[in-house]
Amino acid sequence: MAIADNKFYYPTDREYDRPENYGLGYEEVFFPSTGDNTLHGWFFPAQNARGTIIHCHGNAGNITAHFKFVDWLPQVGWNVLCFDYRGYGQSTGSVSRRGIIDDVVSAIRYASARSDVLPGRICLFGQSLGGAVGIVASTECDGAIAGICIEGAFSSYRTEARFVTRKTWYLWSVSGLISRYLISDDFSPIDYVSQLPDIPKMFICGVNDRIVDFRQTVDLYNAATAPKSIWQIPDSDHTEAVTGEIEGGRERVVDFFDTCMER
Repeated sequence: MAIADNKFYYPTDREYDRPENYGLGYEEVFFPSTGDNTLHGWFFPAQNARGTIIHCHGNAGNITAHFKFVDWLPQVGWNVLCFDYRGYGQSTGSVSRRGIIDDVVSAIRYASARSDVLPGRICLFGQSLGGAVGIVASTECDGAIAGICIEGAFSSYRTEARFVTRKTWYLWSVSGLISRYLISDDFSPIDYVSQLPDIPKMFICGVNDRIVDFRQTVDLYNAATAPKSIWQIPDSDHTEAVTGEIEGGRERVVDFFDTCMER
């Protein structure tokens, strides 16, 4: 790893919120990952579940800060597995680029092995960093994922580093050098997205995204194979599609997951 690769990760064990605060039923789960690590998660069951969504969260915080993106899905018939990568929340270990890809693979395998999860009816929802690592992990789990929805994901680590540093006044003049010499580009999703299996793929980006240039998500869509769709949301910032702020946003994402079950 290049010396600045760790700038992509901001894990914490701080507790931001709890499902109990919203009367949500869930099961606390622990499951193994590579390197003798144990991952922590929450499984939210739905009655007569149509399928299961694995949520891969962004680069900061932990599931206590991210579960509100998906806590509404059980009400519309979808189980949800939220989990933390190594080094985040109650998960053990230290974060690394290859490690969190392994963690997504482990989450997919864990969900697939549950007796209350229907085989072949698992979809992945990755936001921001979670979308980037979710793409790579899904290429290693052929047959386990029925569909993948990616929101606000960057196409490569160096491209994202260049975008962020160019917005910082004291770094813009050296942004190219920083991204080239201090950031590695290993496991960038743009190199893997075309290898995703023949499953429905949905790409979402906010045109006014200040964290990830929306054109990076467009690049991922262009490189992906069919079946695929893209939703570019005007006047939207980073990962706002399912917060309830975008009219019809949640319904559009659920419609996508429903189509994944019809194949």
